[in-house]
Formats: sequence, C-alpha cells, structure tokens
Amino acid sequence: MTPGEEGPGANNSTNTGRLIGPGHSTLTGAGLNIENGTELQFKYAILLDENVESMNNLALLQFIEEWYGTKYRYGGSTKSGIDCSAFTCTLESSVFGKSIPRTSHEQFEQSQKIDAEYLQPGDLVFFNTRGGVSHVGIYVSNNKFVHASTSYGVIISDLNEEYYKRRFIGAGRL
Repeated sequence: MTPGEEGPGANNSTNTGRLIGPGHSTLTGAGLNIENGTELQFKYAILLDENVESMNNLALLQFIEEWYGTKYRYGGSTKSGIDCSAFTCTLESSVFGKSIPRTSHEQFEQSQKIDAEYLQPGDLVFFNTRGGVSHVGIYVSNNKFVHASTSYGVIISDLNEEYYKRRFIGAGRL
C-alpha cells in the first residue's frame, strides 16, 4: 500500500499518506504505526535498533538531532562546544523540564540509584573514565545512551560496548 491508497492507518483511519508533523512533540505508542512515522523516527529507530513505533518522544529525538556531532569542550555549554554534564543538564531541562546539578559528580550524588535493567529514557548513566564519577550520559533506549564524548562530541553509544561496560558505575533518576 502506498501513501494515499485506501486502507487502515493509525487507529484504523484512512491512510492519508501524511506524516506526523513537528507540531506533535510526543506521540503515544498506541497512536503511532510505521505508516505515519516521521523521517526522524525512522532515522533513530535504525540508530537505536528499535521499532519505529517505539520512537514516540519527538522532543528527545529532535534535541538529539540538533546537538548530534557538537564537539566536546571541557566546561563548554553551547553548540560550539559542550562537556558531558552540561549536555545532560541542557537535555534534561529542554526535553524533560528538569533542573539538575551541573557536574557529573553532583548529578550522581543527587540521583536516585536504579538498576540498569530498569533504565528509562531520560535516566542518567555514570562512568569512571579518569577516577570517580567522571562521565555522564542520558539513557535513550535499547541499552543506548546519548552523551558528549571527549573524542567524538555528542553521539549515541551502547552500554554494552566494552569501553563503557568496563567503566559503568551506575544509573540514576532525578
């Protein structure tokens, strides 16, 4: 079936071929199917190895898209350069409306610790990269997290990558 043909769309409505537009910042899983997913949802479904239908937080996807590739700069907090904890502060504020502490250590101290098996989008993941709590990212989905990497800037990585698996020290929710 191609866009515009008769047939079921979301909620058994006629398939109009229209995509959900930018005015819809969050979709419920029940209202999204592969026929009405956006280009952004398809892109991140592939990157995160998830179903398109589970990509329902458009505000999070749009934020990641805007910042993806921004270079790392220690102490930075803008799109010309950002460090890991400033990135988590900015994302949490912009996407989830939460104000969190500025440093990874403070974020770790103030977060409610959770087991990795209970991670949800927006949870913090912490690492020991140079002694103590020294790196932080935001959990997205399917063991993937977004963070400002010193080597690659803002990227999505996998908690199961050997580098992060060896350095993972916990997860938290604020």
